[in-house]
Amino acid sequence: MIRILKYTEYLYVIVAAFSIYRIFTDWNTDRSMAYFFIFFAVVSIGMFLFRRNYRKKFEQRQNDNQK
Repeated sequence: MIRILKYTEYLYVIVAAFSIYRIFTDWNTDRSMAYFFIFFAVVSIGMFLFRRNYRKKFEQRQNDNQK
């Protein structure tokens, strides 16, 4: 299960990278979509940090229970 958590948190990084790419490509043509992708980038980075923190706490708790 921990491996799945490790991979899913990096999906958020991929979504953030794609959103940042779209921000730069759409900034001069469609600014409202660029703002939409800014929102996605910020949320994706926040979710990455949250999921990584949650996974590390879960691993720590699991290691403490095994001792």
